[in-house]
Amino acid sequence: MSADAELRELLLSRISDVPDYPQPGVMFKDITPLLADAAAFGALTDAFVDLCARHRADKVVGLEARGFILAAPVAVRAGIGFVPVRKAGKLPGATLGQAYELEYGTAEIEIHADALAPGDRVLVIDDVLATGGTADASLQLIRRAGAEVAGLAVLLELGFLAGRQRLESGLKGAPLEALITV
Repeated sequence: MSADAELRELLLSRISDVPDYPQPGVMFKDITPLLADAAAFGALTDAFVDLCARHRADKVVGLEARGFILAAPVAVRAGIGFVPVRKAGKLPGATLGQAYELEYGTAEIEIHADALAPGDRVLVIDDVLATGGTADASLQLIRRAGAEVAGLAVLLELGFLAGRQRLESGLKGAPLEALITV
């Protein structure tokens, strides 16, 4: 078995399916058992650190909220900066915001206005790629801050929701790395 297949098997074995959460008909992918397993969480962190090195990232952006949990230890292990992307109104001081469409309505995310600088190569990290709305908004925000998108990395891609297709134009050639696709 290849190292990638072993990693995928380990990670999948620690992700629980929770039926009908948060609403009937949804199969929620719960990553908290993975986070509670030091070996699995460490292997996930190492995989993301490898992506940082491969794509020459000098900062990681974590998307609220589980992206924070994944991206912060990656930044520490990789020796690079961590920048949180938050829901609007959660950061003090000057911020840059980006609105995006939801199924019903809109939402907005923000970063500190001075968190990224021209020339920064940024790897976006999140737990799940679903429809791609938040990820797409984060790519726009990073570029508006003057930084370069080195790539987008997710633990789990829900392929049936077509987030990858939605992100194609926003990635502008930057790689989308999903450790697991279901």
